[in-house]
Amino acid sequence: MSTSYNRIAYEALEVCNGVTMASVEGALARAGLSPGASAADVGTGNAGVAIRMAQAFGLDVTAIEYDPVMAGLARERIAAAGLDDRVHLAAGAAADVLANLPPLDLITALGTTNVNGEGRPTPEAGFAFLKSRLKPGGWLLWGDLVWIAEPPAPLRQIAEATNQYTDDAGWKHAAQAAGFQTVWSEVSPRAVFDAYAAAADTAARDWLAAHPDAPEAATVQAAADRVKMVLEFGRPFIGFGLYLLRA
Repeated sequence: MSTSYNRIAYEALEVCNGVTMASVEGALARAGLSPGASAADVGTGNAGVAIRMAQAFGLDVTAIEYDPVMAGLARERIAAAGLDDRVHLAAGAAADVLANLPPLDLITALGTTNVNGEGRPTPEAGFAFLKSRLKPGGWLLWGDLVWIAEPPAPLRQIAEATNQYTDDAGWKHAAQAAGFQTVWSEVSPRAVFDAYAAAADTAARDWLAAHPDAPEAATVQAAADRVKMVLEFGRPFIGFGLYLLRA
């Protein structure tokens, strides 16, 4: 497949999640890492965060992406930014790539799935694995869905098909249990999450209108409809949390 819903939607976004680049940069600035520090961006998507890590902070970044279609987009974005020397794309499973890297100064993981190779990890298991891939005193910038209210059982089942989620206090407790200190955190304002969902949906609908006969059209349509339904139904219950953690 030459394209997918994720590629179409995320190509239109600065960050592939319900958070602003300004929040990501502000969190990374708090880590105070020196230029040349080693970092990995897990589930890099469109490589927007990995590129900013190199541009704004001078980090040496391994951008990890499992989806080959998204890896193609990331590769194009990195080359267009002229950052092939500082942002290195690694196409593969996060657990495998991280296991073959030396311990890192920083890992960013925003909206990742199967981060530790166990299929559907608990928050504690995901954090424990990532901590094992950091240097002592290293940093993790973690971002993921947050339950802002107790979800109906069907919504939880759909949302947690790949990962288990928790509320803001639950993410912080899981981080502490894995040996992290929460240095800073933020749950995105509702307007930010809504803008993310709307931009992704608009990009998909515009692509479908322009490519009605494309071989991928039916798959893109189904994915766009599914994501829109889940986010509209889940609006009172789903947010996005960003956590700067130190090992």
